[in-house]
Amino acid sequence: MSATQDAFYMARAIALAKKGRYTTAPNPRVGCVLVRDNGIIAEGWHVKAGEGHAEVAALKLAGEAKGATAYVTLEPCSHHGKTPPCSDALIQAGVKRVVVAMQDPNPLVAGRGLAHLRQAGCEVVCGVLAADARALNRGFITRMTKNRPFVRSKLAMSLDGRTAMASGESQWITSPQARADVQTLRAESSAILTGINTVLADDPSLNARVECPVVQPIRVVLDTHLAMPVTAKMATLAGRSLILTACTEASKVKVLQAVGFEVHQLPLKQGRLDLSAVLSFLAEQQVNDVLVEAGAILNGALLAEGLVDEWIIYMAPCVLGDQGRGLFALPDLHTMADKKTFAWRDTRQVGPDLKLILSATVV
Repeated sequence: MSATQDAFYMARAIALAKKGRYTTAPNPRVGCVLVRDNGIIAEGWHVKAGEGHAEVAALKLAGEAKGATAYVTLEPCSHHGKTPPCSDALIQAGVKRVVVAMQDPNPLVAGRGLAHLRQAGCEVVCGVLAADARALNRGFITRMTKNRPFVRSKLAMSLDGRTAMASGESQWITSPQARADVQTLRAESSAILTGINTVLADDPSLNARVECPVVQPIRVVLDTHLAMPVTAKMATLAGRSLILTACTEASKVKVLQAVGFEVHQLPLKQGRLDLSAVLSFLAEQQVNDVLVEAGAILNGALLAEGLVDEWIIYMAPCVLGDQGRGLFALPDLHTMADKKTFAWRDTRQVGPDLKLILSATVV
């Protein structure tokens, strides 16, 4: 196979992996294409945690794959988890060549799968469309390498950078099209994180409302003093609703647990929950991607500590005036030298609004 052919079939494998973007968490999204005699004989993708991996799905469809080349977006696993090792399955099927986009960052795999294939006599190529593969699983990679999830924050603002009127009224700044787009961000996320002030003001559901199969994100509320009302809407929804707090009052904890909340105590830092500890805790919960939907206080704190990997801002063509509320509470910025800078990643129109995607940068 030429490098061009390898890239062609790997692109197909990546497209297959994307089919699992709403359902594979906490596992990575993986696609596999089996090729023989310059033609695809079978293909598969990982649909859901606990079910067959992409390689196994493709091999089952192929029936017989002796002498084939397997294109896989992530290194085949070499350990027994909920399913047997995929490297063993490829070897037993008689696959002669394995082309992999990237090595698995999971310490349980981390090159062992590739070594196992080579030891069995398979030709192994690694690094084909690696950047595309990393983008596909940046949450899983971040959790494995940094012990925290990949963090995105979603904000909506007017042309003059306001997120709400002075009264707190904010529904709706952006269009129905932008709000529908946010539902796909939620569906892609393992967890949605907000602060207690947002819950008290808006009583949000924090679920993904999309017309396709989805593993609903975990709902996570930072609530230092346990002010969460037992009547909160999210307590009535299926799935996990977590309250992270510093409060240890047993009576408050018991009441919230009785209506369905999980309550976890975390350490304080300068009078508020330690945000780094929050992210480490979420990594322990096998959360790959976090979507922050919060107000200026939490977003300001996350920005100040450099804990957000990507900012997604929907800007509506309207003006709310200089009394409106801003995006970030950052009281320690006094001079231009203190400013926070970003790098543009993407800009596109969603309905009448603009969707701006940025990441932090150091100047």
